[in-house]
Amino acid sequence: MSTNNPRKILWIDDEIELLTPHVMSLNDKGYEVTPTSNGGDALSLLKENQYDAILLDQMMPGQDGMTTLELIREIEPALPVIMVTQMSDEKLVDEALGKKIDDFLLKPLNAGQIASTLKRVLDQVKIIEGRVPTNYLTDFSEIRMLKQSDPDWRMWTEIYVKLSEWDIEFDKLSKTELEETHLEQKRDCNALFSDYVERHYTNWLKGEDSPMLSVDVMDKVVAPLLQQGEQIYFIVLDCLRLDQWLTIEPLLQPYFHISRDYYYSILPTATLYARNALFSGLFPKEIADRFPQYWQETSEDETNTNRYEKQFMKLKLENMGLILKPGIRYFKIFDVRGGEEYLRQVSSHERISLAALVVNFIDILTHKRSQLDILQQIAPDEAAFRSLTKSWFMHSLLFEIMKIISQKDVTVILTSDHGSILSNRASKAFGSRETSTSLRFKVGNSLGCDTNEAIHIIEPEEYKLPAESPSKNYILAKEDFYFVYPNQFHEYKRQFQGGFQHGGVSMEEMIIPLITMTPKKQV
Repeated sequence: MSTNNPRKILWIDDEIELLTPHVMSLNDKGYEVTPTSNGGDALSLLKENQYDAILLDQMMPGQDGMTTLELIREIEPALPVIMVTQMSDEKLVDEALGKKIDDFLLKPLNAGQIASTLKRVLDQVKIIEGRVPTNYLTDFSEIRMLKQSDPDWRMWTEIYVKLSEWDIEFDKLSKTELEETHLEQKRDCNALFSDYVERHYTNWLKGEDSPMLSVDVMDKVVAPLLQQGEQIYFIVLDCLRLDQWLTIEPLLQPYFHISRDYYYSILPTATLYARNALFSGLFPKEIADRFPQYWQETSEDETNTNRYEKQFMKLKLENMGLILKPGIRYFKIFDVRGGEEYLRQVSSHERISLAALVVNFIDILTHKRSQLDILQQIAPDEAAFRSLTKSWFMHSLLFEIMKIISQKDVTVILTSDHGSILSNRASKAFGSRETSTSLRFKVGNSLGCDTNEAIHIIEPEEYKLPAESPSKNYILAKEDFYFVYPNQFHEYKRQFQGGFQHGGVSMEEMIIPLITMTPKKQV
């Protein structure tokens, strides 16, 4: 530690005179320690001086440590505080953590223990950042080896999870020199992943070494729990990506035991196809053939294309022999008013069999970001978009709903229908005026595309997609491409480059978190 700029420590203890040897030891190690014997004097010092950390005795006559801590937080909310206590009491620990204590020291103290705790608290970020290059390069090498081994869908899931976890780690740190390397790694992985999906997807649909797909979630996850008599909340956050979930997960850990799995969205990775498949257990072609009255592929209005999810779910479970009593509850939250209504409903639920909840906020935010300049400024990149998602959830009615659910004897299945990808490269597409307007996939007659940048589906039946006419086909953008028409190339490129889109083929859109949560017993 540099003695030219020593760390300043305020030590508060009613027996501070007895701690003089420890104070002198810290001074010898390069710290500048200011001792004081009571909370009142400490608060006066804190108002007049700047400190890097505080050592605070828990047991003091008069104004004790907890009271002093509350007053410290009013003056310096983020200042590291280490509480010194004579006992390891779980209730005390919970109370102190709730008031944002940074660490504990147990008496009797020794000089090495004090110094190491201060170093850990004060240099935590620096220590982590020092380890990042080695740890990242280890994972970087492992991912590179996996890529070179012709990975199957299991390995691709493993690769994507590692990349997403590193997204979260980099978000916590100051700028390093590894971010660009990480982005290049993700781009390279998505190129290989898109080619892998193009080669194997139709085999998955035939049942050949297939991952769990959208159509399997009701069969393999929801129905077995219902058959065991469990009460299920099935929550679908439209357009939730794994990295966004990883920012939300810690907020729910105090309330739930959380188990994480994954499934693959069907193609196209768009709400109409993927979410209808999720609720019905059927591929789009099967829905169109069996329930033509429920299938509206040409509608651009999501409220029309996904208005029959409750019916699909009911039919699916009845076909499995599951007649639920009480019956299925289904609710969709589009706005604050809907959230408030469901908050009232969930508070009054006594017993349920299956309660399905669809939350559209992230999907709406994803689309609005491409349309509103202010949202692009607030969330200019993926890290900022993750932060915005976390901020929304922290203050959302959904979080309040989840807290109420955590008090019930239920199991929560939380997932999404598809993710999204930050689309940075324009790809030329060709089609008639009747072609759909989506940027990551298009449906129409006699479409054209660059097959290095997109999958051209000439035989929709092979992808279990509807084909009302022989000329109907689909194109799906790969990697981070988005479609523009040649005669509007520069206009569309200016307008849509750097937007979050979905419907195509990428790890972010296809590999979906599938979360099982059971409430913790709240004391």
